[in-house]
Amino acid sequence: MNAAAAFFYLFSGVAIASAFLVVASRNPVHSVLFLILTFVNAAGLFLLMGAEFLAMLLIVVYVGAVMVLFLFVVMMLDVDFAELRQGFQSYLPLGAVLAGVLLVELVGFVAFYLVEPGTVKQAAPAAPAAGALLTNTEALGRVLYTQYVYYFQAAGLVLLVAMIGAIVLTLRHKAGVKRQNIADQVARTKATAMEVKKVPFRQGV
Repeated sequence: MNAAAAFFYLFSGVAIASAFLVVASRNPVHSVLFLILTFVNAAGLFLLMGAEFLAMLLIVVYVGAVMVLFLFVVMMLDVDFAELRQGFQSYLPLGAVLAGVLLVELVGFVAFYLVEPGTVKQAAPAAPAAGALLTNTEALGRVLYTQYVYYFQAAGLVLLVAMIGAIVLTLRHKAGVKRQNIADQVARTKATAMEVKKVPFRQGV
């Protein structure tokens, strides 16, 4: 067994074990931490495949942003998880059906691969440039910003519209809450900013 095979079994074994612990853990904070461990080992598998860009993207985006956000949300919100588990029995039949369908798909894929292993094609190498092979990051950048640049920009616009829509739907102006208005502050004069009151002798305002 060479070093690549040893690291493959190490990363895949830890990823499978941590993925199981994500579901089996009773503490949601522990589940998030195990999910981070799963993503880290999946990034190691991507590195073994030569997809270093996807590995770093998995670490930076999912582990560095999404999972940390989930962890802070779980830690900050006081959620009653005992109350959420009360309806578990009602969703058990649907979950069992979905798990059965997923199991059939996985078993069918493995059986089909064992019968016809040549149907799964190997990944094509990066396009050559001036006699030299490009790295994965350079090849993805050229493909995204040349062949699929309009689709890439359209996806960015869709995400921008979704973000603006979420902000508009969640923004609520409550009555009685003081907010800063720069225009009103700049337009204030001496007459509107000051008020002189004549207080009687030995009396308060």
